[in-house]
Amino acid sequence: MLPAKPKQAAFAIAGFVAVLYLLELVDVITNGALDAGGITPRELSGLTGVIWAPALHFGWDHLAANTIPVLVLGFLTMAGGIGQFVAVTASIWVVGGLGVWLTAPTGTIHAGASILIFGWLTFLLLRGFLTRRFLQIGLAVALFFLYGSALWGILPGQPGISWQGHLFGAVGGVLAAWLVAKAGRQQAASKPELPGNLGM
Repeated sequence: MLPAKPKQAAFAIAGFVAVLYLLELVDVITNGALDAGGITPRELSGLTGVIWAPALHFGWDHLAANTIPVLVLGFLTMAGGIGQFVAVTASIWVVGGLGVWLTAPTGTIHAGASILIFGWLTFLLLRGFLTRRFLQIGLAVALFFLYGSALWGILPGQPGISWQGHLFGAVGGVLAAWLVAKAGRQQAASKPELPGNLGM
């Protein structure tokens, strides 16, 4: 349920957040030059935004609103180890970014770690049910009570909010949860069965 090495996991996600703050500082110093690196839908040049968008924010308030969820959900996603965390995050990053690029309105720019937040949240909500692990299901229930209301953010209607980023980040999290569960089942099936204990 929690990372096997919680101190290292906490340090890693704190380091990631520190990078987000450093990038925002550079953006402020350069009068918002980094903001243009977000996703610009259906423009070929905007595809590079898929790489950068989750690490960029439109101001300190935007970054501050994302900070605690990134710290909490990113830390919990590391429970499966750093390799699984990287794979899950990469799936969310790419699926979320491409979904925004394909569906968001033309002439807009999209950025923010919300893609990761919604992806990590849906991953954590589904992982336990797909793997049938009691502790992970318990964590999912707790997270639903804490963050479940945020899932309304996948629906359109909030001005200035990229609901497409929320939606496709969540889709990436669902995909990642399914892939992790599938890999776990395949790994379990490949292990040879050990003979039972025989008394003499």
